Amino acid sequence: MTHYYVYGERRAFPESPVFSAYLGREGTAVVSIDMHEGHLADAADCPCPAPRGRLIVEAVDRFHDAARALNVPVIHVSSSLRRSGIDDVRGLPAAWRITMPEYFGPIPGAPNHCLEGSRWTKLRTRIDPRDELVGNKKRLSAFYPTDLDFLLRQMGIRNIVFTGINTDCCVLNSCFEASNLGYRVIVPKDTTRGTNEELESASLAIISLFLGVVIDSEALLSRWRET
Repeated sequence: MTHYYVYGERRAFPESPVFSAYLGREGTAVVSIDMHEGHLADAADCPCPAPRGRLIVEAVDRFHDAARALNVPVIHVSSSLRRSGIDDVRGLPAAWRITMPEYFGPIPGAPNHCLEGSRWTKLRTRIDPRDELVGNKKRLSAFYPTDLDFLLRQMGIRNIVFTGINTDCCVLNSCFEASNLGYRVIVPKDTTRGTNEELESASLAIISLFLGVVIDSEALLSRWRET
């Protein structure tokens, strides 16, 4: 029996057509968000550290490998900002640059976060020749101002499985936008991590109530293998 999560509670998955459509393999793509060195480097000068993201690199790679083996495409979305700074620090700054230091304290490397061509834009997770790359994310959503929606529609995708970081930031924003654009949203809870456990749990609860299906990656893979 397949299980999923509603507000953190593990439940049997509803076997109705409208729910079963979320677990179909055809018309599905995996979209991995911001698994790059700008968040994951274990270095003092890491521009915007997301240390909990390091905990899922292997799990994300395993899930992506299994998806590819089942002919489910994998798309890597990552942030990239012009070196001039006009996309952010010299233009209208992203809100997180103003608000996050109020809780976390100064973020010394933040001006270098994901500058194009820098080592901080290098993906930590594996890239396969079959994968697609979307590398011009500039704010929290994987859709803004990228061509992700165009790419997905060209591929005939209806279901998006989100992996990556942070659950409470870019993943949550991307889930909202994907749902608003008419995609079915699926988030394997073991392939995403949040700023902390509290925010991660809250974000997964929000996703499960309003945006889509929260599930374990192996449960999703098992359903894919059946189709």
